[in-house]
Order: sequence, then structure tokens, then C-alpha cells
Amino acid sequence: MDQIFDLFGHPVRPGFGQRGRPPYEPTERDRNKIKLVLALGWSIERLANSIGVSPATVKRHFRAELKQRDAMRDRLIARQFEIAMEQANAGNVAALKELARLLERNDFMVYGQPTAPDKPKEPKLGKKEAALAAAHQPDTGTTLGDLMVRRQEAAASTH
Repeated sequence: MDQIFDLFGHPVRPGFGQRGRPPYEPTERDRNKIKLVLALGWSIERLANSIGVSPATVKRHFRAELKQRDAMRDRLIARQFEIAMEQANAGNVAALKELARLLERNDFMVYGQPTAPDKPKEPKLGKKEAALAAAHQPDTGTTLGDLMVRRQEAAASTH
């Protein structure tokens, strides 16, 4: 009997779509896929959809992998570093650039956002000082007509 595959190239289990459920047997390919998508932070529902089973089946058959959820991301990043370093040692210039990018991202995660030099705080100005500072700043986008209207309004309000 020939093996049947679905649209995505996954083998269709015998008895699929018929009455009763055939027992699920996890494959090494499924285990690797679960580890990869765990490293990407997927939920159990998405994990189940990725291999075509129910969330309960994922919890039952991949319990060991689910316990290592946090470690999977670290393993993935460590593998990225390992591959980039191997390629960089072989003289791959693009791998050197990628390694530098990975190191920068790692340093950012470990040490936090790089701090900019502290700028001296400008003193808080009172109303008179702020008005004086504004008087010394050029008005941008103000026409001569606008200035005349302001002057007339100021003169009318004082009388």
C-alpha cells in the first residue's frame, strides 16, 4: 500500500477521516518540529496545528519537550551562534557580519539598552524668562500681517 500525503507533504495516518481514532505515534520529525516552534514561543494550540493533532495529544506525547520550553529558545540562539562562528572561521564574510549582528543583539539582551551620555538638564524657566526667550527666537511661518494683527490686539487689550 502506497503512503498518502496531505497538501503540505505530511503523511496521512491510516484510518484518518474514518470512524474511531487511530493511535498517534510521534515521529522524530514531529519532535524536532515541536522543539523548533517551542523556541519560537508558539502556544500549545499552534503546536498542535503544526503537526495536525489536538492540543491534548501534544500535551500527552510531547510532555518532555514542553517542560523544556524556556530552554528551547536558548538552544536555538546557541545553534545560530555556532553556525555563524563555523562559517566565519571558514572565511565567509557574510557570516562575520551575521555574527557581529548576533553579538550586538545578545549584548543588548544581556546588558540592556546602551545608555546615552547624560545631557545637562535645562533649568525650568518662569513666565517672564520664557517670554524673553521666546522674544529672542524668530517666528517661523509668521507673516507681517499676522504681526500687525497681534500688535493691534495687544494695544486694544491694554486700553
